[in-house]
Amino acid sequence: MPLNRRTFLESSVAVGAGAALTTGVVAAPAQAHGPRPKPAKRYSFTVMGTTDLHGNVFNWDYFTDKEFDDKAHNDVGLAKISTLVDQVREEKGRCNTLLIDAGDTIQGTQLSYYYAKVDPITARRGPVHPMAQAMNAIGYDAAALGNHEFNYGIPVLRKFEEQCDFPLLGANALDAKTLRPAFPPYSMHRLRTPHGRDVKVAVLGLTNPGIAIWDKANVSGKMVFPGLEEQAAKWVPKLRSMGADVVVVSAHSGSSGTSSYGDQLPHVENAAGLVAEQVPGIDAILVGHAHTEIPEYRVKNKETGKDVVLSEPLKWGQRLTLFDFDLVWEKGRWVVEKVGAQVLNSNTVEEDPEIVGLLADEHKKVVAYVNQIIGTSSATMATADAPWKDEPIIDLINHVQAETVKEALAGGAYAALPVLSQASCFSRTAAIPAGQVTIRDAAGLYVFENTLEARLLTGAQVKDYLEFSARYYVQTPAGAPVDTAKLTNADGTPDYNYDAVYGVTYEIDIARPAGSRIVNLSFGGKPIDPAAQFVLAVNNYRASGGGAFPHVAKAQQLWANSDEIRNTIIQWVKAKGSVDPGQFASVDWKLTRDGVPVF
Repeated sequence: MPLNRRTFLESSVAVGAGAALTTGVVAAPAQAHGPRPKPAKRYSFTVMGTTDLHGNVFNWDYFTDKEFDDKAHNDVGLAKISTLVDQVREEKGRCNTLLIDAGDTIQGTQLSYYYAKVDPITARRGPVHPMAQAMNAIGYDAAALGNHEFNYGIPVLRKFEEQCDFPLLGANALDAKTLRPAFPPYSMHRLRTPHGRDVKVAVLGLTNPGIAIWDKANVSGKMVFPGLEEQAAKWVPKLRSMGADVVVVSAHSGSSGTSSYGDQLPHVENAAGLVAEQVPGIDAILVGHAHTEIPEYRVKNKETGKDVVLSEPLKWGQRLTLFDFDLVWEKGRWVVEKVGAQVLNSNTVEEDPEIVGLLADEHKKVVAYVNQIIGTSSATMATADAPWKDEPIIDLINHVQAETVKEALAGGAYAALPVLSQASCFSRTAAIPAGQVTIRDAAGLYVFENTLEARLLTGAQVKDYLEFSARYYVQTPAGAPVDTAKLTNADGTPDYNYDAVYGVTYEIDIARPAGSRIVNLSFGGKPIDPAAQFVLAVNNYRASGGGAFPHVAKAQQLWANSDEIRNTIIQWVKAKGSVDPGQFASVDWKLTRDGVPVF
């Protein structure tokens, strides 16, 4: 895959102009005899970082059509980040700062979806992506690739790359045929000091190896994604030999050292901490992917014994990381003397009016799009109780998926098999109102760009699948009080890794230990036959190993669709004209303790 002009590996990016202000000059004590030694030369600079922006430019929730808010009253968006960046540049001097990102930029909101699918940037004379416009205006210096960059296919990603005034980095995103970097591995930046030689700062970009699984349909045969540790060990010494005084890694990979997809891939998903520990020569790592806030986390490198400073700013532009570097001139070179990290909160500032004005038209177009009426509903349906009750709104997703798969398999070898379906509660605030239903109502049920597949499972495998899903509940003895605030997310299992399965009936006995909770599993009113065959309508994330659910990733694929499940739901509502829960909703599963329903 040819590299564009920004992928020329030996290119350097000159950052700012003019002399930087001297900081922290300390004079040595006077000597009793001889000339006074010259004060040490010192220079300080700051690297700012964002991650997991997920298409958020404005402090706006397109699914609720109002200003974003959460329980902690966080704000989101690049317009807020821009104000923080301007403040830091004013304080430090723009020529003493860099601004980088750790990936997952072009997917996540209806704003980013609109310019990938509805009015795509890949069209002839197509628009410039709002995220490219905003990040260019703010003045980003580099960004690592995230796994969600690949959700819309490589052509969309390449067009976005072309529209950015900064490089998209991915040292472990390799061309499948040549095994050469498919994107620039790094960027080199020069910061001018008042002491002669510039400081050379290398930014190494690393992305997530899970792309090979999660976006298999888009990257298979085109790109491969080796482990972060392996590629960091290859590139960091090269960067040092090229004269880098400081090496910063921008890694779309969490710090925990764990993986969410089991043994499906021989590389660690959340490897940033391992990179710091195993690869010498790194000064700091901007962490992404995990959607957690880590102001400062220090990892000691095994070989050098030196601390590597890690920081992860909260997703969607809620936080801005600052890495503050203090350097001293020793033996003809700049040496890092101290590194510290902190995060700034975007809810402390107003949106930058320049960014708001720049993308006002794009925002208006998307607001108009999501408010299009596509049908009506005879009743209000909501997800508030869906994590612990079989709710009609989740049945809607499952019903649409099962119906879609049945239609796709009609007339084929598997047409006679029963079709089951899985769905998760992605948002506890999603709702379909009674009355008019809009695109944003339907899209709010399915906030991810997942597509639909059909996989072949046995009755025994369906039971294993359900047992795995039921780990989501905290074991609660019979008779003990049940607090829904503490009932779910056992061992950190997120809501999107709890599946309700439609088409069978079952109980989940939360008094029992995980692995033996599924009771009275039945199909058609009879106990399920372990040897019977079923078709499971399943999203591509789960089918490719996401969440490490058993059997499904290795099960035979009977059919796959390239359209997002979100769009399938929208088109289904449009075609029906009205939604009546009485036609598809039923209580097929429930939580119990010793046979007694919890709710």
